Amino acid sequence: MHLLETYLPNVSEIPQEFVTATWQTLYMVFWTALVAGILGIALGVLLVVIRPDGLLANRGIYEVLDKLINIVRSIPFIILLTLLAVFTRFLVGTTIGEKAALVPLIIGVIPFFARQIENALLEVDPGVIEAAQAMGTSPAGIIFRVYLVEGLAGIIRASAVTIINVIGLTAMAGAVGAGGLGNLAITRGYNRFQTDVTLVATLLILVLVFISQFISNLVIKKISH
Repeated sequence: MHLLETYLPNVSEIPQEFVTATWQTLYMVFWTALVAGILGIALGVLLVVIRPDGLLANRGIYEVLDKLINIVRSIPFIILLTLLAVFTRFLVGTTIGEKAALVPLIIGVIPFFARQIENALLEVDPGVIEAAQAMGTSPAGIIFRVYLVEGLAGIIRASAVTIINVIGLTAMAGAVGAGGLGNLAITRGYNRFQTDVTLVATLLILVLVFISQFISNLVIKKISH
């Protein structure tokens, strides 16, 4: 404890704030990953099957969705936060706090994850898909029994990359009072010149990134054998 007070004096005064901030970050990451994950997979699958050479080809809808995803992905997240402020206030009644941050986080992550899923599913061997079609498998059957099964490793890799991206976005959301470790690093560390607070908050964010990457690597290794 003496060493903590000596080298991290400001951190030693606010241990509960670090606990609260960590839980806020985990809250944002969990719900963003869950909601954006489900919707992102659905959108990614849709993009694959309605491609001009897809199972349910529809060039018009594909072009619209493709351009919309590119537009949303090109908007810097900090700007997306402000653009969605009115919509966020309408949905949750405020633009401050971790619940308010979920709205722009989810909207910002869905197109990113959907594109990752699309790329992962496009790596599935076309020969397997053609074989399933030759056996009379329905489009739904091909989606669930071929694309999602054969592309599982790619989906997990895409999920890991997306979760790491979400952790980074929650830190950025902290800059506008969304709570979490990013908010603690800004309000306490940067604004009050408490460098040790910024350092520890950053280290905790890195720990979350390493843990998510470690778990995804374990899962990929398990399903690859």
